[in-house]
Amino acid sequence: MGNPKGEEQRRVLLLCGDYMEDYEAMVPFQALQAFGVSVDAVSPGKKAGDICATAITIKVESTDRAYTESRGHNFTLNATFDEIEFDEYDGLLIPGGRSPEHLAMNASVVELVRKFSDSRKPIAAICHGQLVLAAAGAVKGRKCTAFPTVKPGLVAAGAHWVEPDTLSVGVVDDNIVTGVTYYGNPEFIRLFLKALGGNISGSGRRVLIICGDYVEDYEVTVPYQTLKVLGCHVDVVCPKKKAGDTCPTAIRDLEGAQTCSETQGQNFVLTADFESVDASSYDALVLPGGKDPEVLSLNEDVIVLAKQFMEARKPIASICHGLEILVAAGVLQGKKFTGYPGIKAHVVVSGGTFAEANPIDRCVTDVNLVTAAAWHGQPELLI
Repeated sequence: MGNPKGEEQRRVLLLCGDYMEDYEAMVPFQALQAFGVSVDAVSPGKKAGDICATAITIKVESTDRAYTESRGHNFTLNATFDEIEFDEYDGLLIPGGRSPEHLAMNASVVELVRKFSDSRKPIAAICHGQLVLAAAGAVKGRKCTAFPTVKPGLVAAGAHWVEPDTLSVGVVDDNIVTGVTYYGNPEFIRLFLKALGGNISGSGRRVLIICGDYVEDYEVTVPYQTLKVLGCHVDVVCPKKKAGDTCPTAIRDLEGAQTCSETQGQNFVLTADFESVDASSYDALVLPGGKDPEVLSLNEDVIVLAKQFMEARKPIASICHGLEILVAAGVLQGKKFTGYPGIKAHVVVSGGTFAEANPIDRCVTDVNLVTAAAWHGQPELLI
Protein backbone atom coordinates (compact mmCIF):
# COMPACT_ATOMS: atom_id res chain seq x y z
CA MET A 1 0.00 0.00 0.00
CA GLY A 2 1.22 3.48 -0.79
CA ASN A 3 0.93 6.42 1.56
CA PRO A 4 -2.83 6.87 2.22
CA LYS A 5 -2.54 10.61 1.77
CA GLY A 6 -0.49 10.63 -1.40
CA GLU A 7 2.28 13.22 -1.23
CA GLU A 8 1.46 14.24 2.33
CA GLN A 9 2.14 11.65 5.02
CA ARG A 10 -0.68 10.73 7.35
CA ARG A 11 0.04 11.15 11.05
CA VAL A 12 -1.67 9.11 13.78
CA LEU A 13 -1.71 9.41 17.56
CA LEU A 14 -1.43 6.17 19.56
CA LEU A 15 -2.89 6.68 23.05
CA CYS A 16 -0.97 4.47 25.48
CA GLY A 17 -1.03 3.65 29.18
CA ASP A 18 0.58 1.20 31.56
CA TYR A 19 -0.65 -2.37 31.07
CA MET A 20 -2.23 -1.75 27.72
CA GLU A 21 -2.51 -4.99 25.75
CA ASP A 22 0.89 -5.77 24.20
CA TYR A 23 -0.19 -6.78 20.67
CA GLU A 24 -2.86 -4.08 20.49
CA ALA A 25 -0.15 -1.44 20.86
CA MET A 26 2.91 -2.80 19.07
CA VAL A 27 1.30 -4.46 16.04
CA PRO A 28 -0.61 -1.31 14.94
CA PHE A 29 2.39 0.87 15.86
CA GLN A 30 4.75 -1.02 13.59
CA ALA A 31 2.24 -2.01 10.90
CA LEU A 32 1.05 1.55 10.33
CA GLN A 33 4.64 2.74 9.99
CA ALA A 34 5.33 -0.05 7.49
CA PHE A 35 2.44 1.29 5.39
CA GLY A 36 3.82 4.83 5.42
CA VAL A 37 1.86 6.32 8.34
CA SER A 38 3.74 8.33 10.97
CA VAL A 39 2.75 7.22 14.49
CA ASP A 40 3.31 9.19 17.70
CA ALA A 41 2.89 7.06 20.83
CA VAL A 42 2.01 9.11 23.93
CA SER A 43 0.78 8.59 27.47
CA PRO A 44 -0.49 11.18 29.98
CA GLY A 45 2.19 12.18 32.48
CA LYS A 46 4.98 10.71 30.39
CA LYS A 47 7.53 12.00 27.89
CA ALA A 48 9.23 10.72 24.76
CA GLY A 49 11.69 8.01 25.79
CA ASP A 50 9.64 6.92 28.80
CA ILE A 51 8.12 3.44 28.76
CA CYS A 52 4.71 1.95 29.26
CA ALA A 53 4.59 -1.57 30.63
CA THR A 54 2.39 -3.81 28.50
CA ALA A 55 0.20 -6.72 29.52
CA ILE A 56 -0.21 -10.11 27.88
CA THR A 57 -3.61 -11.71 28.34
CA ILE A 58 -3.94 -15.41 27.64
CA LYS A 59 -7.16 -17.40 27.66
CA VAL A 60 -7.28 -20.20 30.24
CA GLU A 61 -9.41 -23.05 28.91
CA SER A 62 -9.29 -25.32 31.96
CA THR A 63 -10.58 -22.89 34.58
CA ASP A 64 -13.59 -20.69 35.21
CA ARG A 65 -11.37 -17.64 34.93
CA ALA A 66 -11.56 -16.36 31.36
CA TYR A 67 -8.06 -14.85 31.04
CA THR A 68 -4.80 -14.62 32.91
CA GLU A 69 -2.32 -11.77 32.59
CA SER A 70 1.45 -11.57 32.57
CA ARG A 71 3.98 -8.80 32.01
CA GLY A 72 4.80 -8.01 28.40
CA HIS A 73 7.41 -5.83 26.72
CA ASN A 74 8.50 -2.34 27.69
CA PHE A 75 6.87 -0.09 25.08
CA THR A 76 8.97 3.04 24.49
CA LEU A 77 6.99 6.22 23.82
CA ASN A 78 8.26 8.42 21.00
CA ALA A 79 6.37 11.64 21.80
CA THR A 80 5.32 13.71 24.83
CA PHE A 81 1.64 13.89 25.77
CA ASP A 82 1.78 17.49 27.01
CA GLU A 83 3.19 18.63 23.66
CA ILE A 84 0.36 17.23 21.53
CA GLU A 85 -0.96 19.57 18.85
CA PHE A 86 -4.35 18.14 17.91
CA ASP A 87 -4.40 19.73 14.45
CA GLU A 88 -1.23 17.86 13.43
CA TYR A 89 -2.93 14.44 13.55
CA ASP A 90 -5.19 12.73 11.06
CA GLY A 91 -6.39 9.91 13.31
CA LEU A 92 -6.38 8.38 16.79
CA LEU A 93 -5.84 4.78 17.88
CA ILE A 94 -6.59 3.41 21.37
CA PRO A 95 -5.33 -0.07 22.39
CA GLY A 96 -7.11 -2.22 24.93
CA GLY A 97 -5.86 -3.94 28.06
CA ARG A 98 -6.24 -2.43 31.53
CA SER A 99 -4.97 1.06 30.68
CA PRO A 100 -8.29 2.33 29.21
CA GLU A 101 -9.97 2.13 32.62
CA HIS A 102 -7.53 4.74 33.91
CA LEU A 103 -7.28 6.78 30.71
CA ALA A 104 -11.07 7.18 30.77
CA MET A 105 -10.76 9.03 34.10
CA ASN A 106 -8.13 11.47 32.83
CA ALA A 107 -9.73 14.82 31.92
CA SER A 108 -7.00 15.70 29.42
CA VAL A 109 -7.41 12.37 27.64
CA VAL A 110 -11.20 12.68 27.51
CA GLU A 111 -10.95 16.21 26.12
CA LEU A 112 -8.47 15.07 23.46
CA VAL A 113 -10.70 12.17 22.37
CA ARG A 114 -13.69 14.52 22.28
CA LYS A 115 -11.81 16.81 19.87
CA PHE A 116 -11.12 13.89 17.52
CA SER A 117 -14.76 12.85 17.73
CA ASP A 118 -16.15 16.34 17.10
CA SER A 119 -13.81 16.84 14.13
CA ARG A 120 -14.91 13.49 12.61
CA LYS A 121 -11.31 12.39 12.26
CA PRO A 122 -10.85 8.58 12.16
CA ILE A 123 -10.76 6.96 15.60
CA ALA A 124 -9.92 3.29 16.11
CA ALA A 125 -10.38 1.52 19.46
CA ILE A 126 -9.95 -2.15 20.24
CA CYS A 127 -10.89 -4.49 23.09
CA HIS A 128 -11.31 -2.25 26.18
CA GLY A 129 -10.16 0.92 24.41
CA GLN A 130 -13.81 1.72 23.71
CA LEU A 131 -14.20 2.66 27.38
CA VAL A 132 -12.29 5.85 26.59
CA LEU A 133 -14.63 6.59 23.69
CA ALA A 134 -17.63 6.10 25.98
CA ALA A 135 -16.18 8.52 28.55
CA ALA A 136 -15.78 11.13 25.81
CA GLY A 137 -19.34 10.66 24.53
CA ALA A 138 -18.01 9.45 21.18
CA VAL A 139 -20.12 6.28 20.86
CA LYS A 140 -23.61 7.70 21.35
CA GLY A 141 -25.76 6.58 18.46
CA ARG A 142 -22.87 4.66 16.86
CA LYS A 143 -22.60 1.01 15.99
CA CYS A 144 -19.59 -0.52 17.72
CA THR A 145 -18.20 -3.72 19.13
CA ALA A 146 -15.60 -4.53 21.79
CA PHE A 147 -14.51 -7.28 24.13
CA PRO A 148 -17.86 -8.73 25.32
CA THR A 149 -17.50 -7.56 28.94
CA VAL A 150 -17.36 -3.94 27.74
CA LYS A 151 -20.93 -4.17 26.36
CA PRO A 152 -22.76 -2.77 29.45
CA GLY A 153 -20.62 0.37 29.54
CA LEU A 154 -21.03 1.01 25.82
CA VAL A 155 -24.78 0.45 25.88
CA ALA A 156 -25.06 2.80 28.86
CA ALA A 157 -23.17 5.40 26.82
CA GLY A 158 -25.75 5.15 24.04
CA ALA A 159 -23.90 2.90 21.61
CA HIS A 160 -25.64 0.45 19.27
CA TRP A 161 -23.94 -2.75 20.36
CA VAL A 162 -22.80 -5.21 17.66
CA GLU A 163 -22.44 -8.67 19.16
CA PRO A 164 -19.18 -10.25 17.95
CA ASP A 165 -19.45 -13.84 16.75
CA THR A 166 -15.65 -14.19 16.88
CA LEU A 167 -12.79 -12.37 18.61
CA SER A 168 -11.65 -11.06 15.20
CA VAL A 169 -14.65 -8.89 14.34
CA GLY A 170 -14.22 -5.27 13.23
CA VAL A 171 -17.04 -2.72 12.91
CA VAL A 172 -17.08 0.66 11.14
CA ASP A 173 -19.60 3.46 11.71
CA ASP A 174 -18.59 6.62 9.85
CA ASN A 175 -15.27 7.71 11.43
CA ILE A 176 -15.35 5.17 14.29
CA VAL A 177 -13.58 1.81 13.87
CA THR A 178 -13.88 -0.75 16.68
CA GLY A 179 -12.37 -4.20 17.15
CA VAL A 180 -12.81 -7.02 19.64
CA THR A 181 -9.28 -8.29 20.36
CA TYR A 182 -5.79 -8.49 18.89
CA TYR A 183 -6.83 -11.70 17.09
CA GLY A 184 -8.56 -9.35 14.67
CA ASN A 185 -5.63 -6.94 14.27
CA PRO A 186 -5.31 -7.52 10.49
CA GLU A 187 -8.93 -6.54 9.81
CA PHE A 188 -8.91 -3.79 12.47
CA ILE A 189 -5.79 -2.15 11.01
CA ARG A 190 -7.07 -2.56 7.44
CA LEU A 191 -10.33 -0.78 8.34
CA PHE A 192 -8.44 2.03 10.09
CA LEU A 193 -6.14 2.53 7.10
CA LYS A 194 -9.18 2.73 4.84
CA ALA A 195 -10.72 5.34 7.17
CA LEU A 196 -7.47 7.32 6.85
CA GLY A 197 -7.86 7.33 3.08
CA GLY A 198 -5.70 4.33 2.28
CA ASN A 199 -6.39 1.92 -0.55
CA ILE A 200 -5.20 -1.58 0.24
CA SER A 201 -5.60 -4.20 -2.45
CA GLY A 202 -5.00 -7.84 -1.68
CA SER A 203 -1.55 -8.82 -2.81
CA GLY A 204 -2.35 -12.52 -3.14
CA ARG A 205 1.27 -13.30 -2.23
CA ARG A 206 2.04 -16.43 -0.22
CA VAL A 207 4.55 -16.06 2.60
CA LEU A 208 6.12 -18.76 4.77
CA ILE A 209 7.31 -18.09 8.33
CA ILE A 210 9.42 -20.78 10.00
CA CYS A 211 9.58 -20.68 13.78
CA GLY A 212 10.26 -22.89 16.78
CA ASP A 213 9.74 -22.91 20.52
CA TYR A 214 10.70 -19.60 22.13
CA VAL A 215 10.68 -17.62 18.94
CA GLU A 216 10.77 -13.90 19.80
CA ASP A 217 7.17 -12.84 20.41
CA TYR A 218 7.08 -9.66 18.27
CA GLU A 219 9.26 -11.16 15.53
CA VAL A 220 6.66 -13.76 14.62
CA THR A 221 3.41 -11.91 15.44
CA VAL A 222 4.12 -8.49 13.90
CA PRO A 223 5.19 -9.89 10.48
CA TYR A 224 2.34 -12.41 10.53
CA GLN A 225 -0.41 -9.90 11.24
CA THR A 226 1.08 -7.06 9.17
CA LEU A 227 1.42 -9.21 6.06
CA LYS A 228 -2.20 -10.32 6.52
CA VAL A 229 -3.25 -6.66 6.58
CA LEU A 230 -1.71 -6.46 3.11
CA GLY A 231 -3.79 -9.41 1.94
CA CYS A 232 -1.01 -11.98 1.92
CA HIS A 233 -1.64 -15.62 2.68
CA VAL A 234 0.76 -16.37 5.54
CA ASP A 235 1.63 -19.84 6.78
CA VAL A 236 3.54 -20.22 10.05
CA VAL A 237 5.13 -23.62 10.57
CA CYS A 238 7.44 -25.45 12.96
CA PRO A 239 9.30 -28.75 12.44
CA LYS A 240 7.49 -31.78 13.90
CA LYS A 241 4.33 -29.72 14.51
CA LYS A 242 1.01 -29.32 12.72
CA ALA A 243 -1.58 -26.63 12.16
CA GLY A 244 -3.27 -25.84 15.48
CA ASP A 245 -0.21 -26.78 17.54
CA THR A 246 1.49 -23.96 19.43
CA CYS A 247 4.98 -22.56 19.91
CA PRO A 248 5.69 -20.73 23.17
CA THR A 249 7.27 -17.35 22.46
CA ALA A 250 9.97 -15.36 24.26
CA ILE A 251 9.73 -11.67 25.21
CA ARG A 252 13.12 -10.03 24.81
CA ASP A 253 13.87 -6.45 25.84
CA LEU A 254 17.01 -4.34 25.98
CA GLU A 255 16.94 -2.95 29.53
CA GLY A 256 20.49 -1.73 30.07
CA ALA A 257 22.20 -5.07 30.67
CA GLN A 258 24.90 -6.59 28.43
CA THR A 259 22.21 -8.55 26.61
CA CYS A 260 18.43 -8.60 26.48
CA SER A 261 16.20 -9.82 29.29
CA GLU A 262 13.82 -12.68 28.54
CA THR A 263 10.45 -13.87 29.82
CA GLN A 264 7.81 -16.16 28.32
CA GLY A 265 5.23 -14.60 26.02
CA GLN A 266 2.15 -15.80 24.17
CA ASN A 267 1.65 -19.26 22.72
CA PHE A 268 1.61 -18.75 18.95
CA VAL A 269 -0.85 -20.98 17.11
CA LEU A 270 0.68 -22.50 13.97
CA THR A 271 -1.34 -22.25 10.76
CA ALA A 272 0.01 -25.11 8.65
CA ASP A 273 1.74 -28.50 8.83
CA PHE A 274 5.51 -28.35 8.43
CA GLU A 275 5.58 -31.70 6.64
CA SER A 276 3.36 -30.36 3.85
CA VAL A 277 5.48 -27.28 3.06
CA ASP A 278 6.58 -26.91 -0.55
CA ALA A 279 8.93 -23.97 -1.12
CA SER A 280 7.79 -23.62 -4.73
CA SER A 281 4.28 -22.64 -3.58
CA TYR A 282 5.51 -19.58 -1.63
CA ASP A 283 6.71 -16.18 -2.79
CA ALA A 284 8.80 -15.24 0.28
CA LEU A 285 10.30 -16.55 3.52
CA VAL A 286 10.49 -14.92 6.97
CA LEU A 287 12.91 -16.16 9.65
CA PRO A 288 12.19 -14.62 13.07
CA GLY A 289 14.73 -14.56 15.89
CA GLY A 290 14.68 -15.61 19.50
CA LYS A 291 16.12 -18.83 20.90
CA ASP A 292 14.70 -21.11 18.23
CA PRO A 293 17.07 -20.38 15.28
CA GLU A 294 20.03 -22.10 16.94
CA VAL A 295 17.92 -25.27 17.15
CA LEU A 296 16.30 -24.84 13.74
CA SER A 297 19.76 -24.43 12.20
CA LEU A 298 20.40 -28.09 13.05
CA ASN A 299 17.27 -29.28 11.23
CA GLU A 300 18.12 -30.49 7.73
CA ASP A 301 14.59 -29.92 6.40
CA VAL A 302 14.73 -26.28 7.49
CA ILE A 303 18.13 -25.87 5.84
CA VAL A 304 16.85 -27.35 2.58
CA LEU A 305 13.93 -24.90 2.57
CA ALA A 306 16.23 -21.92 3.17
CA LYS A 307 18.47 -23.02 0.29
CA GLN A 308 15.51 -23.44 -2.03
CA PHE A 309 14.27 -19.89 -1.38
CA MET A 310 17.75 -18.45 -1.86
CA GLU A 311 18.45 -20.42 -5.04
CA ALA A 312 15.12 -19.23 -6.48
CA ARG A 313 16.08 -15.65 -5.52
CA LYS A 314 12.80 -15.24 -3.65
CA PRO A 315 12.68 -12.58 -0.92
CA ILE A 316 14.01 -13.76 2.45
CA ALA A 317 13.58 -11.62 5.58
CA SER A 318 15.72 -12.49 8.60
CA ILE A 319 15.25 -10.81 11.97
CA CYS A 320 17.68 -10.83 14.91
CA HIS A 321 19.00 -14.42 15.37
CA GLY A 322 17.30 -15.70 12.19
CA LEU A 323 20.70 -15.38 10.49
CA GLU A 324 21.83 -18.55 12.27
CA ILE A 325 19.64 -20.58 9.91
CA LEU A 326 21.14 -18.87 6.86
CA VAL A 327 24.67 -19.42 8.18
CA ALA A 328 23.95 -23.14 8.51
CA ALA A 329 22.48 -23.15 5.01
CA GLY A 330 25.69 -21.64 3.62
CA VAL A 331 23.85 -18.97 1.61
CA LEU A 332 25.44 -15.78 2.97
CA GLN A 333 28.66 -15.80 0.96
CA GLY A 334 29.22 -12.41 -0.62
CA LYS A 335 26.10 -10.97 1.04
CA LYS A 336 25.80 -7.92 3.29
CA PHE A 337 23.52 -8.37 6.29
CA THR A 338 22.82 -7.41 9.89
CA GLY A 339 21.48 -9.16 12.97
CA TYR A 340 21.50 -9.08 16.73
CA PRO A 341 24.94 -7.83 17.87
CA GLY A 342 25.52 -10.87 20.07
CA ILE A 343 25.68 -13.24 17.10
CA LYS A 344 28.23 -11.27 15.09
CA ALA A 345 31.10 -13.58 16.00
CA HIS A 346 29.02 -16.54 14.91
CA VAL A 347 28.02 -15.19 11.51
CA VAL A 348 31.22 -13.45 10.33
CA VAL A 349 32.57 -16.87 9.35
CA SER A 350 29.78 -17.18 6.77
CA GLY A 351 31.74 -15.36 4.07
CA GLY A 352 29.49 -12.31 4.07
CA THR A 353 29.78 -8.81 5.51
CA PHE A 354 28.15 -8.10 8.86
CA ALA A 355 26.80 -4.54 9.16
CA GLU A 356 26.94 -3.30 12.74
CA ALA A 357 23.53 -3.18 14.40
CA ASN A 358 23.81 0.47 15.32
CA PRO A 359 21.16 1.75 15.75
CA ILE A 360 19.27 -1.34 16.87
CA ASP A 361 16.46 -0.68 14.38
CA ARG A 362 18.86 -0.94 11.44
CA CYS A 363 17.87 -2.93 8.35
CA VAL A 364 20.06 -4.01 5.43
CA THR A 365 18.98 -5.11 1.95
CA ASP A 366 21.15 -7.10 -0.45
CA VAL A 367 19.30 -8.23 -3.59
CA ASN A 368 16.65 -10.68 -2.26
CA LEU A 369 17.92 -10.77 1.34
CA VAL A 370 16.47 -8.28 3.87
CA THR A 371 17.82 -8.38 7.44
CA ALA A 372 16.92 -6.54 10.64
CA ALA A 373 19.01 -6.30 13.79
CA ALA A 374 15.99 -6.79 16.06
CA TRP A 375 12.21 -6.38 16.19
CA HIS A 376 12.71 -2.62 16.53
CA GLY A 377 13.46 -2.51 12.78
CA GLN A 378 10.37 -4.35 11.59
CA PRO A 379 8.54 -1.32 10.12
CA GLU A 380 11.41 -0.81 7.65
CA LEU A 381 11.88 -4.55 7.14
CA LEU A 382 8.24 -5.00 6.12
CA ILE A 383 8.04 -2.08 3.69
